[in-house]
Amino acid sequence: MAAQVQQAEQAFLDAASALDKARREAAQPLAKNLTAQVRPLALPEAQFEFGFETLEQPNADGLSAIQLNFTANKGIPAQPLAKVASGGELSRIALVMQVMNAEKTDADVLVFDEVDVGISGGTAEIVGRLLKNLGRHVQILCITHQPQVAALADQHLLVEKQQTEQASSRIFQLDQQRRILELARMSGGVEITEATLQHARHLLNLS
Repeated sequence: MAAQVQQAEQAFLDAASALDKARREAAQPLAKNLTAQVRPLALPEAQFEFGFETLEQPNADGLSAIQLNFTANKGIPAQPLAKVASGGELSRIALVMQVMNAEKTDADVLVFDEVDVGISGGTAEIVGRLLKNLGRHVQILCITHQPQVAALADQHLLVEKQQTEQASSRIFQLDQQRRILELARMSGGVEITEATLQHARHLLNLS
């Protein structure tokens, strides 16, 4: 029995060593790819790297504790992602990770709640295109206030809150004409002008 335990332990260590080697070889290219994908999303100085810390006692996860480190600022050392990234940064990083892993995901639906916080213009359009590409592999629900993102959706749903005796919300699926009006409102505020309507049509045409 002792010999069987020793054999099992050696088989575990062999498998864990092979896994650890594969992880270390994959870490640098993965961090480089993640950095390249995230930088266009209003994070021009973003940098990722993986940290490996050898465990005193190997466990079911392998031989090393692995930490994804991140910095958004030039000259600042990368630190654990969960500690230093803001909510908006985490949302964008999560989006990029989902896009990179889209063909492998088992999820039926992914929900992104205001993934575009703190961005606008061309960056919002890039986020919209990432979501659209991801939508080819999995159903996406995205809550957004950015017309550049909403225009790239296959369907546009409008949520309206009603302050009746008991507050409630209603959801409408917009047809083409109402979609143009809503995109114009998102772009230009309360007063909808011919210029904002033209801009809304332009966004839909681009999509």
